[in-house]
Amino acid sequence: MYLLLVEDDLALGNALLKLLKAHYRVEWVRALAAARSHFEAAEPDLVLLDLGLPDGDGLQWLRQLRHQGRQLPVLILSARDQLDDRVQGLDTGADDYLVKPFEPDELLARIRVLLRRRAGQASPVIRVGELHYAPDSDTFTLAGQALTLAPKEQQLLQVLVMAGGRVVSRERLTQQLYGSGNGADSNTLEVHIHALRKQLGRERIATVRGQGYRLVESTTE
Repeated sequence: MYLLLVEDDLALGNALLKLLKAHYRVEWVRALAAARSHFEAAEPDLVLLDLGLPDGDGLQWLRQLRHQGRQLPVLILSARDQLDDRVQGLDTGADDYLVKPFEPDELLARIRVLLRRRAGQASPVIRVGELHYAPDSDTFTLAGQALTLAPKEQQLLQVLVMAGGRVVSRERLTQQLYGSGNGADSNTLEVHIHALRKQLGRERIATVRGQGYRLVESTTE
């Protein structure tokens, strides 16, 4: 999972980066201009958005994202603690609003809820047929058996699971794994897909010609 953290406070940003990197791939920026640049290079799975930024208000950018039809989850992190502020943030299009200071465990829990919701599931375990993913423990099981995956295969399978059966483009998968401008070899993604298929069964990851890949719920699809 790829998270974009938009936070201008140096101390808080460093603390959040350390916390989140234990669970997700994270890019941290301290201004809206950098957020826009990172967003266009690779759309994240979730945005953690401060409001009072050096080059503008985070609500303005959030409003622009929603007007563009972008539906990714946005969690506001702000010291603005008045009811009117929280209502305005949610009405503008935020999926959740967390007032600073907050407890790290609460932040992680809210992130997990938003990512599950994006995948179209409310249960703590996300299911794609016999393949189960538990975000809390970051573990996969197939037909009840735990899977042992290399880090890149783990990241790749997370992206496919969270897509909820939708096709994920090759470009997006590569960006999720390596970021933009990484220069990864064109065959690298296929190597990871092949490794996953050896564990899951070839038929569980469908190639959609000219588009990308998707998980299938049943091997009879």
